[in-house]
Amino acid sequence: MDPVLVDRRDAALWITINRPERRNAINEAVIRAIAGGVVQAQTMPEVRAIVLTGAGDKAFCAGGDLNPNAEGVPFTVDPADPRNYVIDLFKIIEDCTLPIIARVNGHALAGGLGLLCACDLAVAVDTATFGTPESKIGLFPMMILPYMMRTLSRRRLMELCITGDPLTAAEALEAGLVNKIVPAAELDGAIEAYLGRIVARSPSAIRLGKMGFHAMQDMGLRQAFEYAQLMLPMMARTEDAREGMRAFGEKRQPVWTGR
Repeated sequence: MDPVLVDRRDAALWITINRPERRNAINEAVIRAIAGGVVQAQTMPEVRAIVLTGAGDKAFCAGGDLNPNAEGVPFTVDPADPRNYVIDLFKIIEDCTLPIIARVNGHALAGGLGLLCACDLAVAVDTATFGTPESKIGLFPMMILPYMMRTLSRRRLMELCITGDPLTAAEALEAGLVNKIVPAAELDGAIEAYLGRIVARSPSAIRLGKMGFHAMQDMGLRQAFEYAQLMLPMMARTEDAREGMRAFGEKRQPVWTGR
């Protein structure tokens, strides 16, 4: 059985962690397959968005598949090349110009919460729980921390990481971890509604907008000002921007080319 399923559904590429018997826990094979799916989606002109989810109805992703090695730890490190495949995936996600939606079909814990935070949008079932229980086994959610710091407030994040206590779906919504919570029966409808709105918007605007967002989030205020005032005139020169202006003036729906 493939640990990750990648299939195109209309204008979206769906990436599904396919290990329900392990609560969709991640390992190197899973992470590299997700990365491959994200890269593949950007080579397909007809794909406008990526949906990341888990198989079954119990867990979106329960985090790392922790199988201790002979030394009693679940991680191996090569001192000559300490790069980790999880960070490789996060770098690919950070560079992705397509919107990525997390379809949170169940619990999102530890590394699974990090995957959720790396996505642009998130819709969750109202029975899901969210947390970083690493402190309960002598660890700290180190590799997912950069994305969590960009998603949660400092106080809420420190509480999650230090106590390891989970959030309910309602608390996750209040904390800004997810955009929307719905009953399980309405999850796919909510995802389709987001996809419909994405497809109706300019591909080039979304692409350049994501690039700008990711660039400016780590800039100082004055650097961000300078970047913004250079980017907007460039965006206005795209075919999509010109078509959008024409369509607005002619009171019709624009026909996007993505250029």
